[in-house]
Amino acid sequence: MSKVMIAMSGGVDSAVSAYLLKAAGYQVVGATMKLYCPSKENMTDHIADEMADARAVARLVGIEHTVLDYEKNFRLMVIDPFVAEYEAGKTPNPCVVCNETLKFGRMLEASRAFGMDYLATGHYARIELDAGGRYLLRRAADPAKDQSYVLYHLTQAQLSKVLFPLGEYSKAQVREIAHSLGFQNAHKSDSQDICFIPDGDYASFIKRYTGRHYPEGDFVSEDGAILGRHRGIIHYTIGQRKGLGIALGRPVFVCRKDTALNTVTLSDNESLFSKTLIAKKINWIPFDQLQGPLRVQAKIRYNMQAQPAVVEQVDDDFVRVTFDQPQRAVTPGQSAVFYDGEYVIGGGIIE
Repeated sequence: MSKVMIAMSGGVDSAVSAYLLKAAGYQVVGATMKLYCPSKENMTDHIADEMADARAVARLVGIEHTVLDYEKNFRLMVIDPFVAEYEAGKTPNPCVVCNETLKFGRMLEASRAFGMDYLATGHYARIELDAGGRYLLRRAADPAKDQSYVLYHLTQAQLSKVLFPLGEYSKAQVREIAHSLGFQNAHKSDSQDICFIPDGDYASFIKRYTGRHYPEGDFVSEDGAILGRHRGIIHYTIGQRKGLGIALGRPVFVCRKDTALNTVTLSDNESLFSKTLIAKKINWIPFDQLQGPLRVQAKIRYNMQAQPAVVEQVDDDFVRVTFDQPQRAVTPGQSAVFYDGEYVIGGGIIE
């Protein structure tokens, strides 16, 4: 009997995953990551509730449950880099970093230490083994819930030890299963925000977390003319229109941030479009190296339709992506992910 550790967050997806694994004949152990809580006054109760939900489901399913203390790891590997990237004028995706370093990093290591054969999660994605013995990452059967975008970093070694029980299910089916089993989280809403910033106010979190002051600076036009004053560069991201606090008689958007000059450049919407980007920290899935220019469909953010593009190696660490049509608000720090139909080819971080 194969043994599997299921990452349990307290949500319905991991709960149903645990049930499906046990029903399939696996010996299952549930594990919940205890993560760093930077804002104790409004996060402690939330974290306690999530752990209680995970424990309750484990009892109902009839599996063991354990807590993995990753508070220090979460702060050092996820929150600190998130803050540093924001301070550098970028807009990082901490969920991608958490998946890479903790869920499929430290937690996968923990599963081995527990004597498990596999680590499973409640992600909506699929893993396949091709005829040549290569593990492939495929979109979920439910396109509305597909999460392959945040999994592009998975290596062959990781893919060989990971299970995604929900890959063939829709969200509606998952909720029906949870309801039929009496899970108290059957109709629990999906989390939409970064777990350590539940109110979505990134700038306020960063100021509290660092204790630093982020000075005001100039809003400038594309030709360098001063348009007004901004509240601090961490308050803004590429493509932003709302909350700028400036009225120019026409719609304007953030198109660039310069941390050295402490300026935020505003433009019209047309100036946000570009055909090319450079990405770093590239991971390939169907092959180890890119042999030449490759035709792909590329996504530069989670919630977008993949767009036709060509990706080519610039040097050992960087690729250039050239889209058929200009794309809006290419944002440094976000992930560019490449697809061939339903299969993830790879991805990296936008420079």
